[in-house]
Amino acid sequence: MEAVAKLKNCPLSARKMRLVADLVRGKKVEDAVNILRYTNKEAAGWLEKLLLSAVTNWENKTEGSQNVDELDLRIKTLMVDDAGHLKRIRAAPQGRAHRIRKHSNHVTVIIENKIPYDGELTVGDEEE
Repeated sequence: MEAVAKLKNCPLSARKMRLVADLVRGKKVEDAVNILRYTNKEAAGWLEKLLLSAVTNWENKTEGSQNVDELDLRIKTLMVDDAGHLKRIRAAPQGRAHRIRKHSNHVTVIIENKIPYDGELTVGDEEE
């Protein structure tokens, strides 16, 4: 079973977010949260909050039938995409103007449980 969490229009450049995302991609959720908690980057705070939101989505999806501590939740997919830019103007010498581009990004996290939980059918199981 999978759970998804998305962060739209995060006011940080995609390149800065990818540096932190590469640290936790494919890891266990509890290890990823520990890494993000002690990473000294602004993007780590955004990703930690998003990852905890994905875990909460997973709990709601399974209706609390299993304890998260006993499961093997892993980050299946962590995508960081570039979003739109805010364009601003700054005054320059001799009546000119310089453009300022403020970058933003979209982040998508998909977590999955390697151990199938009791309420779902796994491949090969059929109800009779």
